[in-house]
Amino acid sequence: MAGELPFELPLLEMRKKIDELKTFGQEKEIDFTDEITRLEERYSVLEKEIYSQISAPQKMHLARHQQRPTSLDLMQLIFTDFIELHGDRMFGDDLAIVGGIAKLNDIPVTVIGQQRGKDTKENIARFFGSAHPEGFRKALRLMKQADKFKRPIITFIDTKGAYPGNTAEERGQSEAIAQNLREMSILGVPVICVIIGEGGSGGALAMAVGNRVLMLEHAIYSVISPNGAASILWKDATRADQAAQAMKITAQDLLQLEVIEDIIPEPQGGAHRDYVVTADAIKSSLTRHLEELSTMDTEELKEDRYLKFRKLGKFAFEQTLPTDPTDPQPLINE
Repeated sequence: MAGELPFELPLLEMRKKIDELKTFGQEKEIDFTDEITRLEERYSVLEKEIYSQISAPQKMHLARHQQRPTSLDLMQLIFTDFIELHGDRMFGDDLAIVGGIAKLNDIPVTVIGQQRGKDTKENIARFFGSAHPEGFRKALRLMKQADKFKRPIITFIDTKGAYPGNTAEERGQSEAIAQNLREMSILGVPVICVIIGEGGSGGALAMAVGNRVLMLEHAIYSVISPNGAASILWKDATRADQAAQAMKITAQDLLQLEVIEDIIPEPQGGAHRDYVVTADAIKSSLTRHLEELSTMDTEELKEDRYLKFRKLGKFAFEQTLPTDPTDPQPLINE
């Protein structure tokens, strides 16, 4: 195991004991088979207990795991004949967004993803997966190209949010995000969005207006990062875990709220444990949803997308009648 999170430390300690016992037995030529078997059984039970009850804060840390597969990792495993395309034809090439044309089961598609780095140097070059306006405009250019040539669009979302610096604001960050929201809503081809890590704020929304929004089992999706919410609510970003617990950011919460359509299972312990198994699960889900959407024509796809987002934000309230009949009646929105 590598890159263990705090809640996984009991597993690490037990695995260490098992390995030490194996090594000691080999060195001293002592048979500890029975003891090792018992420890392995206890390890298996503990592993199931830990991973069957992962909390929202723990999922947040899994979603942000440095070794979690990135968009490019998954593109290489899921698609064939991938050709990356660059630039927004206006300013430059934002490395926080990657995209191009590829094939999914021999079907031509356009695939676009938010890309964070594998190390500090790459993270700096890719702005830790937080795009500038030219990144969102590059994504939109590729989507319009896909619409022109009738290719389905698949997006991978993995960002804490759009880049918040002066350079992004100077080049029209909010306008670029707004353009994506509007243009994605009227695309005439199937659009499937997959949240593979952290889907945060407008940076995620700018690539998540799809007919289907899917999430990996331990991914998170929220209107603001838990750190940002904690900073606003309690003036203390270190209370991010507390914010995560209250914000309903997990795939399980969002499926219940009908914000997403499907949860894609991850290997036990998280997507970083096995890239191939994770990619196969995503591919299977993409194939199934694309088959469903392929039966719709252009207008049906637009209407399907409209209805999906129109139903979000339902609420109910109970009218309380005034005790005094002379009091004015409360206004009611029908």
